[in-house]
Amino acid sequence: MKTNSRPEEVDIRNFSYELPDEKIARFPLEQRDSSKLLIYSDHVIESSFYYKLDSHLPANSLLIFNDTKVVEARLLFKKESGGQIEIFCLEPAEMYADITSAMLTKGEVFWKCLVGGAKKWKSGFLEREVVCEGQQLLIQAEKIEQRNDYFIIRFSWNEKQRSFAEILHLAGIIPLPPYLKRVAEESDQIRYQTVYANIEGSVAAPTAGLHFTEDLLKKIEAKGIQKKFVTLHVGAGTFKPVTSEKLQDHEMHAEFIDVSIEFIASLINHSGPIIPVGTTSLRTIETLYWMGVKAAKLSSADLGAICIQQWDAYDWADNAITKNEALAHLVKWMNRQNITRIICKTQLLIAPGYELRVADAIITNFHQPQSTLLLLVHAFVGEEWKTIYNYALKNNFRFLSYGDGSLLWKHSKVSV
Repeated sequence: MKTNSRPEEVDIRNFSYELPDEKIARFPLEQRDSSKLLIYSDHVIESSFYYKLDSHLPANSLLIFNDTKVVEARLLFKKESGGQIEIFCLEPAEMYADITSAMLTKGEVFWKCLVGGAKKWKSGFLEREVVCEGQQLLIQAEKIEQRNDYFIIRFSWNEKQRSFAEILHLAGIIPLPPYLKRVAEESDQIRYQTVYANIEGSVAAPTAGLHFTEDLLKKIEAKGIQKKFVTLHVGAGTFKPVTSEKLQDHEMHAEFIDVSIEFIASLINHSGPIIPVGTTSLRTIETLYWMGVKAAKLSSADLGAICIQQWDAYDWADNAITKNEALAHLVKWMNRQNITRIICKTQLLIAPGYELRVADAIITNFHQPQSTLLLLVHAFVGEEWKTIYNYALKNNFRFLSYGDGSLLWKHSKVSV
C-alpha cells in the first residue's frame, strides 16, 4: 500500500495565485443551486451548475455532508466610557468535553475568545442588556486569563434558565469571513447556513454545502445516491493563512468532530464512490481512517491516544491498512469502550504527499491562496490545481465562501 510522503518541507509560496478582488463573491446568488460547478476528471475540465449535480454522479455514490450550524459568535459590548469591545467566541474552554454540552450550559460559561479592543478593557465586567419577551436580559463578560493570542472569558447572565446557545441567538451576530469585508445582514442568518444545518457549534459555515437546496437533495435521492451526515464544528482557524514559508512551521487548527458508530459502519458497507461535500467532511472521514489505524495497534488505548494530531497521518503511514480494515478496527475499539459516538478534536493535515484513504472525489469551493485548504485540493489533483484555478478565473467563476464550486475526482471517474 502506498504510504504518505512527508510534507514538512512544502514551500507554501508555491501555492499562491493572484485572486482579483472582483472575483470574490461578497454575496450569495439569489438561488443557491444556480452557482456554477467546475467538473474535473481524467485531466479534463468542464463547466456545469449545481442544479445538474445529480447528472455528474454515479447512482451508487455516497455523499457525506457536514450538518454543523453556525452560531452568532460575535458579541458587541460597550464600556461605560462609550468605547466598543467586540468578543469573538472561538470554542469552549478545556473544562467542557465537547461544544454541544458547552452550548447547552446555563447561567455561566467559560469560552476561548478573541477580543477586539482588548487594550481598552483593563479590568472589570462588560455588560450588555437585551430585551427578550418583555424582560431585560443582562449579559456580563469578564476576562479570566490571557493566553497566546486569545482570552478565556467568563460569560454570565441573569436569566439562569437560558443556555449559552440562546444567549448567542439573542445577542450575537453571525461571523462572516473577514475577506467578505462587510458586516452580516439579516439575509446572512439564512444564507450563511446550509439547508440541513442542525448541530450548533461552528464559527464558519461548511461552505461547499451552501449550494444545496431541498429540491437538489431530492433529485440526488431520486437517482439512488445515498447521503449521510457527520459533524465537524468549523473553527476560526479555517480562515488562517499559512504565514510560514515551510509547512513544518505551521500549526494546523484543531476542530471538534462528532460521528456515530452507525455512520462508520455505513462507510465499511458502501462499495461505490464516497464523496465528501466540503473539506470539513473530508477531514472527518480521513480522520476516522487514521483513528482506525491507531486503534489496530493500540487496542486498549483511550480516546486521547487515538485522536489525530497534525502529523499522525505521516508518522503512522507505515502502518497503513485498507479502508475497511481500519474502520472495522475503529468499530471494534468503540465496542470495547462501550461507546456509540466518536467526539474528539482532529488536527489532521492533508497536504501534498497525502494519500487519500476514504474519499474518491470532493465537492468544494475555490479557496484562498496560501491556505491549508488549497494544500488539501492538491491531494486530489496534484499540480493540476493551477490549471483548474486558472480555468475558473478565466471563465468567471466566483471565489471563496459565497462563490461557485467544483467536483474534483481523485482517479478515473466512475461511469454515470
